[in-house]
Amino acid sequence: MSRDGSATRERLLDAGLQLAHAGAFSTLRVDEVVNAAGVAKGTFYVHFATREDFLVALHRRFHDQLAERIDRAVVGLALGMPRLLRGSLAYLDGCGEQRGIKAMLLGARAEPAIQQAVSAQNARFARLAADEFKAADWPAPQQAAQLWVGMVAEAAIAEAEAKRKLPTMRQALARFLS
Repeated sequence: MSRDGSATRERLLDAGLQLAHAGAFSTLRVDEVVNAAGVAKGTFYVHFATREDFLVALHRRFHDQLAERIDRAVVGLALGMPRLLRGSLAYLDGCGEQRGIKAMLLGARAEPAIQQAVSAQNARFARLAADEFKAADWPAPQQAAQLWVGMVAEAAIAEAEAKRKLPTMRQALARFLS
């Protein structure tokens, strides 16, 4: 794809993010995305075969940005619980800054492709967390990591619903690791 094509794809994704932040997910239509992006409807379908493919691309972009944020937060720290907590808090902070997309993706979980993408991301984060649990000599590190990812995801949902950080929720997460 040309540089212009890539820029147009990014413009469509940016428009989707803007609409998500405006709370328009439940009624999000391709027409709204192309109008916000300032492109023709046919252009949307050059980049995304379906609305569902577009939502999966938004999901992937969101989680790739979160992964980069987590990597920056834990750089230089040894594997273990302090690193896991710092990375998890970076995840929560990233979700808090992108409440619209997080809320949109939560609403989209009923769509099979989004549910599949969510499961894949959860598995990705659980694999990374398992290394942290192994380094801390936790029994059953794979299972502990799966549970941890679930707890952090629930905390992200609670913060999204509250529209703010929940310090006591974050303290409870820290306590689980101590």
